[in-house]
Amino acid sequence: MKYDLALFDLDGTLVDSVYDLYIALNLTLSDLAFPIVSQRLVESWVGNGIEVLVKRALSGEMQISEHLDKALSDKAFTLFYQHYEQQVGEYSVLYQHVETGLAALRGMPKALITNKDRLFTEKLLDKLALTSHFELIICGDDMAKKPSAEPLLFACNKLNVEPSKAIMIGDSKSDILAANAAKIDVIALSYGYNQGENLKDYNPQYLCDNFLDIIPVLTQH
Repeated sequence: MKYDLALFDLDGTLVDSVYDLYIALNLTLSDLAFPIVSQRLVESWVGNGIEVLVKRALSGEMQISEHLDKALSDKAFTLFYQHYEQQVGEYSVLYQHVETGLAALRGMPKALITNKDRLFTEKLLDKLALTSHFELIICGDDMAKKPSAEPLLFACNKLNVEPSKAIMIGDSKSDILAANAAKIDVIALSYGYNQGENLKDYNPQYLCDNFLDIIPVLTQH
């Protein structure tokens, strides 16, 4: 086989979780008497971890305001964590064919690499019955977040696979940049949260529109 290990992103790749984030974020903004934001905006802000998401919401745009008050941000993080812990997995759904695809890849070692915190990741995976598919789960509060190469290289090292024999599957620029930094091939999925970026511009080795399209790539010899 060309690849011995598949590294998967979570949000926007396996799971459509934006509605949970949207509800938790607007409850947070309401608590702070800030204007609420649309689901579409939240979707465009997702992908760089919770703190960045909350700061974008407080700024009202993708570009985080340099005048953002630290005490306000910290209060917003606390509120968001409380709301999201209650909300996580309530409205999240697997993308089409994810279950079938993961089942088809049962014989291949898999690791999950997400920028989401472990508390929320484990709850979400349990609710959607995904945990058993992965030999290793690396979360955003375990080490450096993507686009750092660190979590990808850690997964390869832990599972005794050369980076050249691993492949990253994700839906965002962060996934592609992390894979490039780790010298790991990458499949970019076009249906997730790409922050309005054209993923083709980042030259992934493969670009797929459907989760099942990854199977022939992963199982090639």
